[in-house]
Amino acid sequence: MRRVVITGLGLTSPIGNSLPNVTQALMESRHGIQKMPEWKHYTSLNTAVAAPVDAALDFPRKVTRSMGRVSLLSLFATESALTDSGLSREALGNGRIGLAYGSTHGSSRELENFTRTLFANDGFRGIPGTSYLKFMGHTCAANLAEYYGIRGRVQPTVAACASASMGIGYGFDAIRAGWQEVMLCGGAEEMHFVHAGVFDILFAASTKYNERPELCPRPFDRERDGLVVGEGAGTLVLEEYEHARQRGAQIYAELVGYGTNCDGTHVTAPSAAGMAGAIQLALASAHMNPEQIGYVNAHGTGTEAGDLAESKATHQVFGAQVPFSSTKGHTGHTLGACGAIEAIFGIAVIKNGFIPQTRNLDTVDPACAELDYVKGSPRQCAVDVVMSNNFAFGGINTSLILKRV
Repeated sequence: MRRVVITGLGLTSPIGNSLPNVTQALMESRHGIQKMPEWKHYTSLNTAVAAPVDAALDFPRKVTRSMGRVSLLSLFATESALTDSGLSREALGNGRIGLAYGSTHGSSRELENFTRTLFANDGFRGIPGTSYLKFMGHTCAANLAEYYGIRGRVQPTVAACASASMGIGYGFDAIRAGWQEVMLCGGAEEMHFVHAGVFDILFAASTKYNERPELCPRPFDRERDGLVVGEGAGTLVLEEYEHARQRGAQIYAELVGYGTNCDGTHVTAPSAAGMAGAIQLALASAHMNPEQIGYVNAHGTGTEAGDLAESKATHQVFGAQVPFSSTKGHTGHTLGACGAIEAIFGIAVIKNGFIPQTRNLDTVDPACAELDYVKGSPRQCAVDVVMSNNFAFGGINTSLILKRV
């Protein structure tokens, strides 16, 4: 079985746009949650906090005409990852380099513009020909593939909160099986009031802390009241180990395990059994025992049902011993981007010898399972193996395992 390593990283997130930046932010417990006064005029939208990014998306219009904000975020992260990897632009079209990339859907802003114009004009007059390309479900994968001239496998992953982690998992499988030598993998999400509204309607968005955004979200905490939407993008360059060694590439970590399954029970209600099953599949894929995992980066959104199910699933596999935290207290829930951003956080943990705490976790909800919750401040300790878990609507579960090389 071929080994898969990570040789390039790129991201834009609510707490920074590079590995050093986000590492420092996690170590200093900084967050990107803020008030969104521009949402006030949306009728019945109760949540008023979010976690936007600050990134210069300055690319030539000639090559970005078919890109909405979500694709531009993905391009920002991918440009950084490719530069970091040292891969040449010419090599990207050799057919041995592929791409697996996702988002919850396409650009919500562009879909809003399209529909507003459509209904205002009772027709399609005034709608640019590139509009659909900006909000189609596979806009990130299609635009990145065209921008870089990718001629290998291109796999769009549109699976809500598991979009990015599923993209990484697909890349892992493609390299392991010998289908590709290199895969560009990840996910992106742009900020839009509709994302907040969707969770608000489901009573899953935080509303109690609108005037104190620094106090939310609160994963696993007794006083949590829902998630906070965020935006961002993350790209990982996955590469076959010998291929990376032959070209003298830097290696951040080895991707050793991936598990995915479906609850098969309910579209929005999470299943602890399904989550535990994905975790066990990742361990089997990595040929590891639970005791070998040094840290679990939780999906941990701050919703009542999600946190309860995830804590129980984690306890079912690991018992109470594994260090466990959610970084969504720092970034909010970046939806289709979170799997890649959090995998990069896992690399920061391995590289720098610390475990980030769950921000705002003051008192663990007694209904949550007994675990080694990292709270209060980051924990200084060497970690060789990190598991990163993400769980999405539709009961789609993913688990990734990263290991120090």
